[in-house]
Amino acid sequence: MYDRLRTWVLHVMRVPHDPAPPFGAPGSIRVFRAGRNYFKLRLLGWGAAQLFVLAGIVFWAAVLFDVERTALAQKQNRGSPPPLTRETFDETIKSVTASPPATDKNARRRRSNVDGWVGFKRGLVEIAVRLPYWAFPLIWFLKVSGFALFLAQIPFTYMLRRLDYELRWYIVTDRSLRIRTGLVRLQESTMSFANLQQVEVKQGPLQRLLGLADVHVQSAGGAGDHDPHHAHAGESLHTGIFHSVDNATEVRDLILERLRHFRQAGLGDPDDRHDHPSPSAPVSPADTLAAAHELLAETRALRQALL
Repeated sequence: MYDRLRTWVLHVMRVPHDPAPPFGAPGSIRVFRAGRNYFKLRLLGWGAAQLFVLAGIVFWAAVLFDVERTALAQKQNRGSPPPLTRETFDETIKSVTASPPATDKNARRRRSNVDGWVGFKRGLVEIAVRLPYWAFPLIWFLKVSGFALFLAQIPFTYMLRRLDYELRWYIVTDRSLRIRTGLVRLQESTMSFANLQQVEVKQGPLQRLLGLADVHVQSAGGAGDHDPHHAHAGESLHTGIFHSVDNATEVRDLILERLRHFRQAGLGDPDDRHDHPSPSAPVSPADTLAAAHELLAETRALRQALL
């Protein structure tokens, strides 16, 4: 079920297939992924958000149920109240929010705290009493629809969190590296070893607890040219981040080792290659003298033709 839904979402969102490896020898390709604990951490945050929303739905459903029950009882006791208009709504709000004066400051504070929630519920009851009877089934329909919408979004949001984890690619060859992340906002960057300047490992307290770390790779010019879209994440146009990998030391050592071999081999950036003519053979003094005599003869002939 998940695989079919995953294929459909990737097709609808036009997410390309797995990234092609960057320039380098085919046998040198190494692929790294985000650590499994990173997905568990994201899943924990997703679950906490779902429980928070569910608690809010249950709370407000219970409040509205109590308001509806009280309002129906008062409608039967009072008879048919005047319909709800803007004027009656304003009067109801003023009547339920107004609190009698209290002589003691602490008493006023306690009364304000009580009247805040109790007065709010009283105002809802007064508004509900003035609603027609057909409004209560409509409210129930909205409550049930809201709960059904909450249940429907659970697999979709779960899939987004899982795809965000699965679509993190960190590829290293002997000549360059490529990083591709994101689902809604796809990002792919390629960095050549010819421009690499610094490789470092960064680890926060929570990452240390989970055995995760970030590997930051910085190329030339990365000290001051920051991308405003990534400023909040500490990224820049010249910085690549292997985010939340569980083998950060291995990744760092592999990049440094290949970078050392790359520089010892004297290889340049493949994108900067150009076809330059080979230098000409050294010219002998006799050839130089002969060329000078020929040039002098041509100059004399040209002067005689002009006179």
